[in-house]
Amino acid sequence: MATILEKGNISIHTENIFPIIKKWLYSDHEIFLRELISNGVDAIQKLSLLSRSGQYAGEASEPEISIKVDKEAKTLSISDTGLGMTAEEVKKYINQVAFSSAEEFVTKFKESGDANIIGHFGLGFYSSFMVSSEVEIDTLSYQEGAEAVHWRCDGTTEFELSPSERSTVGTTVTLHLLEDEQEYLEPSRIRQLVKTYCDFLPVPIKLDDEVINKHEAPWKQSLNSLSDEEYLEFYRYLYPFQEDPLLWVHLKTDYPFDVNGILYFPKLKPDIDVTKSNIKLFCNQVFVSDNCEEVIPRFLMPLRGVIDSPDIPLNVSRSFLQNDRTVRKISEYIARKVGDSLKGLYRTDLAKYISSWQDLGTFIKFGAMNDDKFKQQVEDFIIFRTTAKLGDEQGEEAAKVEVQTDAGDAWSEVDDQKVPTDANGYYYTNLKDYLERNKERHENRVFYATDEASQATYIALHQSQGLEVLFLDTFIDQHFVTFLEQQYSDVKFSRVDAELDDALLDKDKESEIVDPNTNQTRDEEIKSLFETALNLPKLDVRTEALKTESPDTPPAMVLLPEQTRRMQEMMAMMQQTNAEFPEEHVLLVNTAHPLIKNLSKLKQSTIVQADGSSSPAGDMANLICQHVYDLALMAQKGFDANGMKSFVERSSKLLTQLTEN
Repeated sequence: MATILEKGNISIHTENIFPIIKKWLYSDHEIFLRELISNGVDAIQKLSLLSRSGQYAGEASEPEISIKVDKEAKTLSISDTGLGMTAEEVKKYINQVAFSSAEEFVTKFKESGDANIIGHFGLGFYSSFMVSSEVEIDTLSYQEGAEAVHWRCDGTTEFELSPSERSTVGTTVTLHLLEDEQEYLEPSRIRQLVKTYCDFLPVPIKLDDEVINKHEAPWKQSLNSLSDEEYLEFYRYLYPFQEDPLLWVHLKTDYPFDVNGILYFPKLKPDIDVTKSNIKLFCNQVFVSDNCEEVIPRFLMPLRGVIDSPDIPLNVSRSFLQNDRTVRKISEYIARKVGDSLKGLYRTDLAKYISSWQDLGTFIKFGAMNDDKFKQQVEDFIIFRTTAKLGDEQGEEAAKVEVQTDAGDAWSEVDDQKVPTDANGYYYTNLKDYLERNKERHENRVFYATDEASQATYIALHQSQGLEVLFLDTFIDQHFVTFLEQQYSDVKFSRVDAELDDALLDKDKESEIVDPNTNQTRDEEIKSLFETALNLPKLDVRTEALKTESPDTPPAMVLLPEQTRRMQEMMAMMQQTNAEFPEEHVLLVNTAHPLIKNLSKLKQSTIVQADGSSSPAGDMANLICQHVYDLALMAQKGFDANGMKSFVERSSKLLTQLTEN
């Protein structure tokens, strides 16, 4: 029978601590393996430090963590080649320090009532009792003349300390697993846990003599040591079956806090939840959480990658973490580094910047709206696709993309032939250059489009008269326009279908001539004709001659007043419904269009019947008015199901009458 060196009780102040530990956060029982492996790696690193400093002259074993499974005995053993412990150190670090850490944690846990403790670090060695009926420690200290000792505890406050036959420096922790924790006897389960929590620890972890972790953390390497392919390989490893990222940012600083990491900009897809963090949080290369929401700025949530910092407090509640000063500073550092990286890409590889803009733009715009410091970093390279093209009189300046050089405020022009365009041949510009380029035509006014397809007619009309249009057509731009108006309070932003600039209208004097028979001008007659035919009290019919001879110019256009439309969109957003087409809108009838001129003649030939009904020509004029309005609505996607049904019926009736005549 082994000699018992000492038996005793662990001094505690928290009642029933072991039942609490064993029942603690059942779904997180698996973290015991992370805690024990982390302790082993820490012991190995301490011995390495002692050896390098000359405080240990013995022969150190190869650094490794070894995991053994014994299904018959129902035990799981974790061994390290670290500095080991003497009997006194076991009593100090296991019976006092380690247990007091566990007690402190449980006290915090009970007092806060917050089950969502970050990382659960601090529980350490005693997390093994969550899955074990009995835990043994077999250890030999590196200290000269030290004797190996054996410690055991059966989950009560009693322990036994006895001599051990161990002959190698290091520690083995053996767990006698509970009946309902037998899953940890399966090698596949151990491999999965090591990959999840300990894959990047700087020590080989072996299971049945096979190394099962990568034991190298790319984010710990120097900024210039990784190739692009190595960054991509790491991303593919973290996020298999995903498209390659657009670009990445390597974080590395040790003052005034210690942060390392690699953040990737993914291609945004509709199924990405931009409110959920996809960044993995590590502490000293040990995985802590998939959720980094308290550590990174909200606008960077869709980023992916790794952040590793020992300065982030982990044994606290998330509510505490959100208000921690160091965490706030780390968050600001991450935002600044992301901004610097984007600025660097804009200056050094404009083609890549523009080709990535569809995805990058969402990050940058959202960040600018939510973080004033970030806005100041990026505001000069928030770019917009523009209708100005190389060779256009109004586009010559847009085609010359200017890039600030490292020399300071000097600017150099990029060669026109190297300026990238998108698939439609459009160029990109920032708002400052747009306003400068167009100040002679329309000072402090921005024309923009939100849907290239449905607003194509309006865009073409502006282009025909030399008016440059910017595209704000992503899902975030509805909010970003409002943000821009706040930033540029003296600038008016007009959607191309909101109102038409005077430059687009031909003030035809002939339209002001009064017809003696009707005592109305031609424009007034056309306006009256449409108002009578459509009979929509909330519709504002206006008549203008559009200044273009293009055959594509329509006979009429529906305009949605800016403020009315925005109010409708805001109400829909608050009520979480789709914005309905506003009843109050404008029908602008193009009096210069041949169809409208012919319609005017047709109306003049209308004869009112003796019974007060209209002649066939009058019916035809009414049908044409309705058809013109329908086409204008269709261009604005203003039809609901009933509207489309009525349109089809009226179209059939109109075509029938035309063929009869």
